[in-house]
Amino acid sequence: MAKNEQILRIKFIEILLRERKDRGASYEEIEEYLEDKFADKDLGEVLKFSRKTFERDKKAIAEILGIEISYSKKKNAYYISGEELENSQESVFDNLLLVQAYRETKDKTDIMFFEDRKPRGLHHLHGLVHAIMNRKLISVHYQSFSMEDQKTVVLEPYALKEFRYRWYLLARAFSKNDSSSDITENVKAYGLDRISELDIKSSTFKRLKYEVSTAYRDLFGIVSKNDHPLEEIILSFDAHQGQYIKSLPLHHSQEIMTDNETELRIRLKLYPTYDFKQEILSHGERVTVISPESFREEIANEYRRILQKYQQ
Repeated sequence: MAKNEQILRIKFIEILLRERKDRGASYEEIEEYLEDKFADKDLGEVLKFSRKTFERDKKAIAEILGIEISYSKKKNAYYISGEELENSQESVFDNLLLVQAYRETKDKTDIMFFEDRKPRGLHHLHGLVHAIMNRKLISVHYQSFSMEDQKTVVLEPYALKEFRYRWYLLARAFSKNDSSSDITENVKAYGLDRISELDIKSSTFKRLKYEVSTAYRDLFGIVSKNDHPLEEIILSFDAHQGQYIKSLPLHHSQEIMTDNETELRIRLKLYPTYDFKQEILSHGERVTVISPESFREEIANEYRRILQKYQQ
């Protein structure tokens, strides 16, 4: 694993080039930026940087973050293209920083406190990635929360998706007689923490076109749209809760309609599935559904059922 000093270097380089996405930065500017950052006494690291080191750092950024740093001879500047930035996953690097911090403090139990969590099935990740990339059929023992017993299913694995600190396998049930060309409605999410006995078959399947970004573009969470219509939803949050909603938007379609000392009002366009309904309920009295009326009434009915339960 990269040393702490290198992890900090590549993180700072990535931050600088993000900030200068339009003009990039020369090697000299990158070096000066790193010198300023490492001059911070609280950082506790000494900068070791050269052109040879920079070449290694660029490779590390590509391997760890999946971001390619390009060079413009005309501008004498290194830069990250807009497309690279859109496709980058900062959470991957955040996890690496957590691992590094954990390694440094593992013998000091009073510094970092992690939540107690049950196993999330992440030990299956390597095998599932292999199966997805090589179009291998898999067989798993699966038990959803609504099932009393496990069942064995043979699946065509398509992708992996994270939601609320859980990882899900997006796959469809394999059928020898299936000749369909549209699989969007047939792909289901299988929680990795509910999978056991993963068996990667030697046989392959014909991968049909399935774009995860398209399938989940108008969804919140992991539950498919089912019979829900696509809705324009308007929500009103009190000003305090609105600060959280602005810093961590509920959905990429989020648009601010009103933002003042008493209210944050936003507009979303998505399918109001079970996951989204649970998200709205989690905000309690700090949120009001303005429209559509059908979703407003659905939330109101849920509160009535909750109130009735407490009045029994």
